[in-house]
Amino acid sequence: MTERVAIVGSGLIGRSWAIVFAAGGCEVALTDSGDGVAERALSLVAEGLEELAALGLIEQAKSAAGRVRAATGLADALEGATFVQENTPETIEAKLDIFAALDRLAAPDAILASSTSTIVASRFTEKLKGRHRCLVAHPVNPPHLVPLVELVAAPWTAPEIVARAKAFYESVGQVPIVVQSEIEGFILNRLQAVLLVEAFRLVEDGFVTPQDLDKTIKDGLGLRWSFMGPFATIELNAPDGIADYCRRYGPTFARLTGADPNIFAGENLDRILAQWGEAPKPDQVAKRMRWRDQRLAALKAHKRSQPER
Repeated sequence: MTERVAIVGSGLIGRSWAIVFAAGGCEVALTDSGDGVAERALSLVAEGLEELAALGLIEQAKSAAGRVRAATGLADALEGATFVQENTPETIEAKLDIFAALDRLAAPDAILASSTSTIVASRFTEKLKGRHRCLVAHPVNPPHLVPLVELVAAPWTAPEIVARAKAFYESVGQVPIVVQSEIEGFILNRLQAVLLVEAFRLVEDGFVTPQDLDKTIKDGLGLRWSFMGPFATIELNAPDGIADYCRRYGPTFARLTGADPNIFAGENLDRILAQWGEAPKPDQVAKRMRWRDQRLAALKAHKRSQPER
């Protein structure tokens, strides 16, 4: 069965979501409180789909664009929708108002997902009759190019709703992660916040220029983590894996950041290792390193072929 998706708020994020869902085979209805916003978004969605097709990332851009329409209003967009992606202003008042309307107008089994960047769902869904079907699905801008989606349930969100949402996002090519409990800012923004604060601090204290700080990420950490996250990376950077890395470098990182050194040891390290699974054998480490190096070489070649902006 073809999923019918309502996108509520057709600005930058909403348009990008429309590209994701249309490319994934869904029927998409756009709506927005601003006059003409949804209608103007249609051509931008079509352009985005054509760009993906030109890069070989999707097929049949025109037919995908044909699955996107501008609804006449909220009720029209929600008609028959099985999934709703909300992208309204980042204020608690806006979220309370729109989710009250969505809960009232959407089909009882439709999932109601918010693209909010920082506001946990319990703050705007607690009093809703259908609060069990509400959750946060926080994308990275732009979601049609950066596929991560953070799924954050409220305490009353039904587990099957999270499972359905995860399966749905995977079906349209996104990479959903499940945040285990509500936390302000979720995961990506909290990681980003720490890095940005330290970046500003290093520039403020005169250790580096903004330009060289950007090169440190663009030509350093950004590349290093482009195919592997931090845990997968450090597993390859010490002979005996994550535990060995923590023994070698944990005290230094704790000193640099002011963190409690125990975060790299004891119960927390045991918990990480239990969740991560068995450490790879030497031949597996060598194989993963070769894979990583090949991917990084290909990425380096691609970057070299592109003009500087």
